[in-house]
Amino acid sequence: MLRFSTFGPDIGPEDLKYIKEAMKKKNWYIDPYFYCEKFQKDFAKYLGVKYCLLTSNCTSAIHLILASLNLKSTDEIIAPNCTWIASISPVFQTRAKLILCDVDKYNWCIDLNEIKKNINKNTKVIISVNLFGNMPPYLELKKICRKNKIFLLEDSAEALGTTYQNKKAGTFGDAAVFSFHRTKTITSGEGGAIVTNNKKLFEKCYLLRDHGRDKKTKDLFNKEFAFKYMPFNIQAALLCSQLEKIDKLIEKKKKIFFLYKKFLDNKNFNFNNFDKKIKNGCWATVLNIKMITSLKMKKIFKSLNLAGFFPRPFFYPISSLPAFKNKKIKSRVKYIGKKNSIYLVKTSLVLPSAYILKKKQIKQVCEIINNEI
Repeated sequence: MLRFSTFGPDIGPEDLKYIKEAMKKKNWYIDPYFYCEKFQKDFAKYLGVKYCLLTSNCTSAIHLILASLNLKSTDEIIAPNCTWIASISPVFQTRAKLILCDVDKYNWCIDLNEIKKNINKNTKVIISVNLFGNMPPYLELKKICRKNKIFLLEDSAEALGTTYQNKKAGTFGDAAVFSFHRTKTITSGEGGAIVTNNKKLFEKCYLLRDHGRDKKTKDLFNKEFAFKYMPFNIQAALLCSQLEKIDKLIEKKKKIFFLYKKFLDNKNFNFNNFDKKIKNGCWATVLNIKMITSLKMKKIFKSLNLAGFFPRPFFYPISSLPAFKNKKIKSRVKYIGKKNSIYLVKTSLVLPSAYILKKKQIKQVCEIINNEI
């Protein structure tokens, strides 16, 4: 029986061609970062931003941004309680405190009302996560940040291809990050990127990315003690190829999304936001089921697993994770809101969304879910 992972990349002959080219001897000796530089330029152009900086992964991209801000122990960072742990784990590599806010029940992103309640003179950063391609009302969020002189970090790891009022995800924050993990819309196996229009921030992140070396630094004459978050040429070569077919890849994701919506036609079913304002990039299709019992949800997961399909649960609230029980961690978290976060994890599942899925398999998944409701 063929077993379907929830996610998986689209790798074809055109991708292998780029990788083989990057493997040639000249690309190891003459220009070892050619594809890294090419992707950074092409991706910035795709998004319509000034600067792009490739990193080893998206978590390191977030850490670089936070590290560049020179945060103090009295500073606070507001972030959503419902997200993948990588969105907030870099906070604990700084000296700042973390404020976890609940998410909005409709868009699954950080709740602006919760933000307003928790802003104070120490609030220096808001991390806004575009969860499953959904987006918060960014025009209002940007006003809040400008008024209070708060840095807006947009986590677009899951939102490549999403637009909000015809503006691409990753272009709303003072800086944004993307992920190119093997599960994402375009991939390099592992990888991430920072995008920004802020030259000073870009240059600081550039310096911190490679042991305190920037473009002006002599080879072994480091300006600062810093990190090692460098990408590599083969990784970037795959990204260049993937970026060239990004429109086709996003259309494939959208086709999967709309097939699920077609076959799961029930008034109690909700999906990722896709309306006049938000055109979701559909990295992963998420099904939210109103008023479902935990017993029925367990049966759905079990039946899908037996059929060879492996959906994922919604992201658990950060405050519910075993990692959060650490006393040193808890002492640096000032506030927790989680009502909607708990609701979403109890009533939602991430449906198989890999590129290899065929219409008949999507229909089979839907038949299993419909029979269990």
